[in-house]
Amino acid sequence: MASSDRSPGPMPPGNGAVPPGKPMTIGQHVLDKGAQMLQTLKPIKQMSQHVCTFAAYSHDMTRQIQTHHFVHRLNQDFLQCAVYDSDAPDARLIGVEYIVSERTFETLPPEEQKLWHSHAHEIQSGLWVNPRVPEMVLKSELNDLAKTYGKFWCTWQVDRGDRLPLGAPALMMSPQEVNLGIVRAELVKERDRKYNICTDDLKKSRVDILGPEMMNPFADYWKKTGKGFANGIEQIQMKLRAPFP
Repeated sequence: MASSDRSPGPMPPGNGAVPPGKPMTIGQHVLDKGAQMLQTLKPIKQMSQHVCTFAAYSHDMTRQIQTHHFVHRLNQDFLQCAVYDSDAPDARLIGVEYIVSERTFETLPPEEQKLWHSHAHEIQSGLWVNPRVPEMVLKSELNDLAKTYGKFWCTWQVDRGDRLPLGAPALMMSPQEVNLGIVRAELVKERDRKYNICTDDLKKSRVDILGPEMMNPFADYWKKTGKGFANGIEQIQMKLRAPFP
């Protein structure tokens, strides 16, 4: 069965487009524009921030990708993010990340905490950026986020050439200051050129941002064990009857 750490096999036939498919028709564009005018799309309109950062696959930390999070904060302790592979109009939705405060994270059982990563280094190092938003405006938000934890599932491994979302979702990890957690320099330089920023300068400006007073030992679990997580899809017997009230 499918597993997040295995090749999905042959790609779907087509002309090489990602995803495969014919160009949209004029009729489809008209329908979409009409629906957009008539419907509220309330959840999407609550996405108030764009964050560009990096992530690595839990089962293979050598595979690092640039990510674009579009953030919807539900309250001061919980954020949900639609994650894309770029900020272009035709960006592909590659996953979802949930972010919780330190207070909420500490209520989770240890086996659950092992699936989550910290954000302290990612923010302190300047890797986490809100493109085009001045640092002065963000400072309070960054102070809060440096103490949070995230769980990021990647549903479309575009970096390995998948033309469709194939196989099982993959658990992702955040950048860290040690060995496999260090983001490749060329990825950072490419991002910095695009947004005309300097990650090193951002790092210097964030020296006063503090992470959790005591980092939870189960977050970033790979740093302690050298082991990651892979998802497999298992065939099971279906429940054929709905339970009675």
